Amino acid sequence: MDLWNYLEYGAWGLAALLALHMVVDWLRTDSTYSEDVLTSSREGEIEAIAEEHKAREARHG
Repeated sequence: MDLWNYLEYGAWGLAALLALHMVVDWLRTDSTYSEDVLTSSREGEIEAIAEEHKAREARHG
């Protein structure tokens, strides 16, 4: 085997470790927080306020 084969196996191993980490983190987060907490965001609230403000401007201006 040459260097490229070792690098390829290393890359596949790293990809598998990252995928495993993402699944473990997903399961841990899902079991720790409720669906309400996970689906709410401060950014979403800010966007909703901005859209409401734009709608008011369009109606009045």
